[in-house]
Amino acid sequence: MTIKIKTALIDDLEAVSKLFNHYRVFYQQPSDLALARSFIAERLTNQDSTIFFAHNGASEPLGFTQLYPSFSSVSAQRTWILNDLYVDKKARQKGVARQLMEAAKRFAIETNSNGISLETAFDNTTAQRLYESLGYRKNDGFFSYFLSMK
Repeated sequence: MTIKIKTALIDDLEAVSKLFNHYRVFYQQPSDLALARSFIAERLTNQDSTIFFAHNGASEPLGFTQLYPSFSSVSAQRTWILNDLYVDKKARQKGVARQLMEAAKRFAIETNSNGISLETAFDNTTAQRLYESLGYRKNDGFFSYFLSMK
């Protein structure tokens, strides 16, 4: 399988939106392509995030990862939050996620950041193996908290 990785542009909106909708459904959200399209269009238009998009040679969408910028006060450097990683079912176990993660790493280096952070579910052992094989380490020194506004 041919795998090509590119930085998503507004021209990629339809393909990335479909993948993003599938990603949300994977996390038990109702399918809503209009919402996915609107959300991704806003990220791309406002340059709020960087999205890497995997496709085959015929531009068939295979997967994506989305990074959001943040900053570390302690290191006084930019950091990236790898918020989303999704590979279409038919493209799994073919190296797509690894290539997307490598693109994110190259981008973090190119932007002179101090690193990439991510979270995953306790039971997502497949993803954990991938992350650890790429050099990511579990942070056992901190708890994660979230204050919901709903």
